[in-house]
Amino acid sequence: MTERTRIERSFRGISERLARRYLTNLGGERVDDETVTGEDWTATLSSETVGIGPSLTLTEVTVVFEGDPDVLEPLIEDFAQKAMRAGG
Repeated sequence: MTERTRIERSFRGISERLARRYLTNLGGERVDDETVTGEDWTATLSSETVGIGPSLTLTEVTVVFEGDPDVLEPLIEDFAQKAMRAGG
């Protein structure tokens, strides 16, 4: 049986919709609003509004990646690069 790893990462300034699009562009298939799966991985999305300073708020999307550790490392790196270009 293949080892599965769970890695949680948060990204500010992007929406869940955009995060889903990035994950599908990286080879995943949308299962529902919160879940995208690839061949050897699953990503579960959630979001919340977070305060930055006294009057500014941003959306923070949390992605829980689960799967083969050898697949997750480059997937998370590619996703993070896309998210950084879009958000903060």
